[in-house]
Amino acid sequence: MTIGTAYSGNATKALLLGSGELGKELAICLQRYGVEVIAVDRYDHAPAQHVAQRSHVIDMTDAAAVKQLILAEQPDFIIPEIEAIATAALIEIEAQGLCTVVPNARAIQLTMNREGIRTLAAEQLGIPTSQYAFAESFEQLQAAVDNGIGYPCFIKPTMSSSGKGQSMVKTPDALQAAWDYAKASGRVDTGKVIVEAKIDFDFEITLLTVRALDSNGEVATHFCEPIGHVQENGDYRQSWQPQAMTANALSRAQDIAEKITSEMGGLGLFGVELFVNGDEVWFSEVSPRPHDTGMVTMATQKQSEFELHARAILGLPVDTRLQQKGASSVILGGVNAQAVSYHGLAQALCVPDSEIRLFGKPEAFVHRRMGVALATADTVETAIANAIEAASHIEIQPAK
Repeated sequence: MTIGTAYSGNATKALLLGSGELGKELAICLQRYGVEVIAVDRYDHAPAQHVAQRSHVIDMTDAAAVKQLILAEQPDFIIPEIEAIATAALIEIEAQGLCTVVPNARAIQLTMNREGIRTLAAEQLGIPTSQYAFAESFEQLQAAVDNGIGYPCFIKPTMSSSGKGQSMVKTPDALQAAWDYAKASGRVDTGKVIVEAKIDFDFEITLLTVRALDSNGEVATHFCEPIGHVQENGDYRQSWQPQAMTANALSRAQDIAEKITSEMGGLGLFGVELFVNGDEVWFSEVSPRPHDTGMVTMATQKQSEFELHARAILGLPVDTRLQQKGASSVILGGVNAQAVSYHGLAQALCVPDSEIRLFGKPEAFVHRRMGVALATADTVETAIANAIEAASHIEIQPAK
């Protein structure tokens, strides 16, 4: 891989579609190799825009706006960070050979909509999943639940992120509210929702899977140690690495991850979400980009998920080794306010082997992720406790 000089005519340029906290860390990693980064988001002053060489604010679901920007910037790489993107524009740009879409336009299109990726996994690849159905009306949803899905079940928009629009439904009288919430809260209303039967599992994991070039220039698949996590309302609150699991379960998880990522193709890091019960493993979802639960790797791995993604994209060697056990705990906004102030940072950093990452988002919401606490320890349990304690010291207040 040859890297040019940023701000020059031979610059190697990466355009980020989505510039949140994950994009910010990726931008920093790309810049360490001399890549010129252009950060794009739907609002100004998004986290990655703080560090990028250049930034733009557009509606990323507007195909014409996406194509116009790409043609103006002429990046070498287009790296999506979110699901709500005009994938038709990416397919057209890729077909013209103008740049590399990471990992490729088909993978982005498949994963932006739960219908595409679930159909691929369950019906084409034969990968175990929960029982599921898609519904275009409340009547279809009710029929799917009554005719086999049963209660409890999960109702989700087919296009959303960070748990938006997801509900667990335990009784028939809650079904209508879940339908309304899913329709109203997805990134884009695709006209459908997915309903999934509840699986009895011991825990769920994210298996970070990397497709990168080896020393012979061939694509090889690498796995990080499994990451366990806790979710509330579909959004993660704590994650830790490694998650203990049986050798059989780990082997099955890696087999599922390799099948789904090989089918998607391209180079880069994928976050594969799986349910585990003893030796049994079920596929849940996959993201063709760094995963929010994978922020723990900033403390635990030789190369974080962001470094792995950057290296794989650029055709460089990767190292997925775990260096120490650790955990992350989310710092939520707690208030609805702009230009907030952060308090308690010194107290948080007094927690043994802890780190704090504040994302610098321009506006806080009660349940918005505004930062993350990281901690390492001799045991996962201690790391989790320390990460939670460090996060608890950070208080967010409206600016005065």
